[in-house]
Amino acid sequence: MQFLDFEKPIENLYEQLAKLKENGEKSGVDVSATVKEYEAKIETTRLEIYDHLTAWQRVQLSRHPDRPYTLAYIEKMCNNFVELHGDRNVKDDKAMVGGFADLDGETVMFIGQQKGVNTKMRQLRNFGMANPEGYRKALRLMKLAERFNKPIVTLIDTPGAYPGLEAEERGQAEAIARNLFEMVKLRVPVICIIIGEGASGGALGIGIGDRVLMLENSWYTVISPENCSTILWRSWNFKEKAAEELKLTSDYMSQFGLVDGVIREPLGGAHVNPDEMADILKKRIKDALAELKNIDPDTRIEQRIDKFSRMGFYEER
Repeated sequence: MQFLDFEKPIENLYEQLAKLKENGEKSGVDVSATVKEYEAKIETTRLEIYDHLTAWQRVQLSRHPDRPYTLAYIEKMCNNFVELHGDRNVKDDKAMVGGFADLDGETVMFIGQQKGVNTKMRQLRNFGMANPEGYRKALRLMKLAERFNKPIVTLIDTPGAYPGLEAEERGQAEAIARNLFEMVKLRVPVICIIIGEGASGGALGIGIGDRVLMLENSWYTVISPENCSTILWRSWNFKEKAAEELKLTSDYMSQFGLVDGVIREPLGGAHVNPDEMADILKKRIKDALAELKNIDPDTRIEQRIDKFSRMGFYEER
């Protein structure tokens, strides 16, 4: 198990528990009663810590190296996933994955950013930062799903669209803007779920849907706390303050009406029990699909446009 800095009290208890079990095995003494006490204390400590998480601590949880990514959720929730590749223009962007899958007998198009599970895979996946061809691939798959009248589920987990020179040369801003324009008009149900990091246009590029949901320990905002801190204070040292001021957590996003619901995670985060998290997520997706399929496509599009139009506030002078 990997522990974050604020989980140090839990880590200490686990170390003590491991030593207790080891000593019990060596001495042949029954330590089961003491083990139960330690396990209860671990749960109590975890509850105390997770009841008062700061915005920065939730950002840390969203980046936990053991946290499930898009392909892990698809594997746990679905059968017969067929991944589709390429944007039919430049190349196949490994940071953006997608394809048809069987969700309890219903064919669904899943699309999402994918981070790597080790150093080599992180480099291959570009740390979940898609290039323009990634967003163009996503749009191609959405249009394919629309052609066959299949619902779309997007899983968002990115520190942002790739900001490199080559991405700008190939039209990063245009690719994201095109996705916004096209997604709002899709005639099939679209569900967008932020499962980890939801930063800037990189998240919004696959984030226009009939239902936008967030996992409890994910975040969604225009810029990462570190980059915000760099711009405002010329240093990363104020990232905790930036996280608080950005109001990027799921509870704030729900209050502001920027997301339609928050999906609770197992105590300790999605990485503590990925199977349970996948079951919870699957149920929410199925419930949302059942609701959306009863709405006429034209009405659904009108509601989608109205929902996103209400998110901005302005004054005419």
